[in-house]
Amino acid sequence: MSVLTRDEAQLRAEILDVHRYTVELDLTTGDETFDSRTAIRFTARSDGDTFVELKPAELRGVTLDGQPLDTGSLTGNRLPLHHLTAGEHELRVHAVMRYSRTGEGMHRFTDPSDGETYVYTQLFMDDVQRVFAAFDQPDLKAVFDVRVKAPETWTVLANSVTTRQDDGAWQAAPTPPISTYLVAVAAGPWHSVRTEHRGLPFGIHCRRSLAPHLDADEILDVTRACFDRYHEKFEEPYPFDSYDQAFVPEFNAGAMENPGLVTFRDEFVYRSAVTDTERQSRAMVIAHEMAHMWFGDLVTLKWWDDIWLNESFAEYMGYQTTAEATRFTGPWTQFGVTRKAWGYDADQRPTTHPVAPDHVDDTASALLNFDGISYAKGASALRQLAAWLGEKDFLAGINTHFARHKFGNATLADFIDSLASATDRDVAAWADSWLRTTGVDTLVPTITAAGGTCTLTVDRAGSRPHLLGVGLYDHALADEGRLVLRERIDLDLPQTGPQPIGKRPALVLLNDGDITYAKIRFDAASFATLRTTLSGLPDPLTRAVVWNALRDAVRDGDLAPTAYLETARAHLPRETDLAIAQGVLAFAAGQLTGQYLAPDHRPAALATLTSLCRDLLRRTEDGDHPGLRLIAVRHLIDVAAHPETITAWLADGTVPGGPELDPELRWRILARLAVLGATDEAAIAAELASDPSAAGQEGAARCRAALPDPEAKRAAWDAMFAGDDLSNYLFTATAQGFWQPEQADLVRPYVPRFYADVAAVAARRGPAIATAAGRWCFPAHAVDTDNLRLGEERLRADDLTPALRRALADRLDDLARALRVREALQPGQQGVRPTT
Repeated sequence: MSVLTRDEAQLRAEILDVHRYTVELDLTTGDETFDSRTAIRFTARSDGDTFVELKPAELRGVTLDGQPLDTGSLTGNRLPLHHLTAGEHELRVHAVMRYSRTGEGMHRFTDPSDGETYVYTQLFMDDVQRVFAAFDQPDLKAVFDVRVKAPETWTVLANSVTTRQDDGAWQAAPTPPISTYLVAVAAGPWHSVRTEHRGLPFGIHCRRSLAPHLDADEILDVTRACFDRYHEKFEEPYPFDSYDQAFVPEFNAGAMENPGLVTFRDEFVYRSAVTDTERQSRAMVIAHEMAHMWFGDLVTLKWWDDIWLNESFAEYMGYQTTAEATRFTGPWTQFGVTRKAWGYDADQRPTTHPVAPDHVDDTASALLNFDGISYAKGASALRQLAAWLGEKDFLAGINTHFARHKFGNATLADFIDSLASATDRDVAAWADSWLRTTGVDTLVPTITAAGGTCTLTVDRAGSRPHLLGVGLYDHALADEGRLVLRERIDLDLPQTGPQPIGKRPALVLLNDGDITYAKIRFDAASFATLRTTLSGLPDPLTRAVVWNALRDAVRDGDLAPTAYLETARAHLPRETDLAIAQGVLAFAAGQLTGQYLAPDHRPAALATLTSLCRDLLRRTEDGDHPGLRLIAVRHLIDVAAHPETITAWLADGTVPGGPELDPELRWRILARLAVLGATDEAAIAAELASDPSAAGQEGAARCRAALPDPEAKRAAWDAMFAGDDLSNYLFTATAQGFWQPEQADLVRPYVPRFYADVAAVAARRGPAIATAAGRWCFPAHAVDTDNLRLGEERLRADDLTPALRRALADRLDDLARALRVREALQPGQQGVRPTT
């Protein structure tokens, strides 16, 4: 299949003006395919040739202005339109299209809980071609008129209000002009909760089997609050006729901003207990996708080099609006602990790219930019921009942008012009420094004492300007374990020179408040303070900045992994913020214990983490901290080195003192027991019989792949690489179970097999599976030079799809970093390099 190049898109946009699509889909023709009919009305501005895209199972007929075209001229995904004359035209295409099991195009899912079937579209980037014929590029916007025939018991959702017609088909109201990738249909026997807000119909939809778990009141409360807050920020009113949110199965992303019909992964309908931070994450995703209704849907990028504008803006607005409009108070702490770390990691790999790349050649290249740069770094840059401009001027520029380009397309240059209209500052120069460069700056403090007072100087490794806060903290008079903020000073680097700070503080913390995007280091005295008083810092966001800095120091080889573990052991039992507790434990139990420490040091690290989690359990026995207790239980399961305790929990159906084991915890325990060789296929089958849901199917696949048995490993490998039966979620679950550090000897022969087999499955099954294979099937536990050599050799081959090549390059860079960390500081060391 040919990917669309930027040059081809520009040429086609010069030739065509697309007015309207009339799309008719018949979802009653069988389990494998559906019928698709499309009529496209468009104007050719001049005589010439062009093409329309589609990926059919069978092309049944094509007419242009009533004259039949040769269906055999379809080459790959392109149907040529030769000798177009200037003027109005209508293209009609009749095709049979194939349902997907990979979350791309029209995904079809049958719920194992009750046998009900659901379908939904995910057309992002270039997958509309899997559903109907289209001029598939974002700047050829058109009105969409969609009609869907579905089984009698189904409800059909679309971008606009749908109504059931006399013949049983569902008709969606015509949309305003939108891009092809934003068209959406979701059909099935949905459980729906409907209401109205500010005169608009709102709806929440999920599978019937999830109906008992749908907390629609909370979702609608967040939705209404965010909707109202955006109308306070934005002068342009919500531009579509309804707002539906559908929680759909086996969704590859977190959510998708289809206008009027946002689709979410249905893990956001919680079957089991979750922490308040997880609910905060869901609220942020709701706010993120709603921001797209304006930035992305109302005003859309012209080409994919500006995808960061969509995602960075929605990411920034999602966190900011959640903090402003909902009951959740810690979104920016969560951003600092989780998302920002994602950005820092991505920005230090060879595959990094500017937030706003100069040129994206084609759609395959563009797809690779959906990463920590476009989301986390871009949002961090916009947060810095809002602080630099001031919120009032920032929003004034945004509103100018919406007014100038509504229902149209815009570029980075347009965005900069809109912002510049609201300020005297040099926004273009700021954009060049922040958006056109790569890498993470590092800020290092130097404290100079003279005559009883001190001066602060900040050295900057990098070229970006930074507006940031610096926190000066002293020990509390009555409690040496607690720190109090003496003063927070603002610096504007590089303009700000040496700053007098008075008496030497116990802690000097750069980027206090986390407004800028940079790695920070500590002077020696400040680091010594943190080793004993980190948990005594009063503000969660301040602690998040510190934990991120310690994480960065470990990854850079400047802080021994054991020193990080000991700091966590000392301070995490007293942590109150759920996002911090979860983030620190996830890093410690994942990258640090799984990769950065040599295998012979893993048992001691697991013992440290087990002891830490037990301390958290003891602290939460009173029932006042259910979120912390749940985090502790989850991680104690994950790091268990001996099966006795968690086996007893599973048998009793509860953790002593709570919580009772829900399905998620039961599958989590069973997966760990499988790794340890303390369960078997009979136990897995019995658990699946008790929980035959989709999540149960995934749990069983994960457990079976984790069994330390040669036949189980062979079956899991064949399921992933020899066949195409696994859906995207079952593929990922199987891969998650396969590699285990405790089973390194057993799976050693599969390390070279991964490099031999992965290219074929990526080419055969497409970008979603390619990305999953590169991420989850990669033998990350094998931190050795042989694995790195095999991977680097494979990366030089020319048979890798772009998605797989990117995923492999990132995993190999992580592997090389783990090797460097092991070499830089032996695991037994407790010290740090002088810059830390």
